[in-house]
Amino acid sequence: MLYEELTSKIINSAFQVSKQLGFGYQESVYQKSMVIELTKRGLNAQMEVPITVYYDNQPVGDFYADIVVDNAVIIELKSIQQLAVIHEVQLVNYLVATKTEVGLLLNFGPKGVEVKRKSRTLQ
Repeated sequence: MLYEELTSKIINSAFQVSKQLGFGYQESVYQKSMVIELTKRGLNAQMEVPITVYYDNQPVGDFYADIVVDNAVIIELKSIQQLAVIHEVQLVNYLVATKTEVGLLLNFGPKGVEVKRKSRTLQ
């Protein structure tokens, strides 16, 4: 599995953040906490990384990835009751726009951390 060791470290970091904070905070609280935890584990984690979407080689929109780790994995964070398909689609679109191979959708929900691993290419 592509970036298995890196994604395992990210997922373990999410469980640690969830263990300390629990459920109910805004996404920005989890985002900052994740960056602290990832950095403690020796990873390069950047918040709010700007990404431009192109159509026909022309910029048509901008968005910000919640966290990018080691310039290899995009993390999309949620703090909601339950993930929906649209959240997964959003992450895959980010992967396509950036040509990044792997992303993690992390939901700090009421039952703990929910993890969805997504790939830009069909598996």
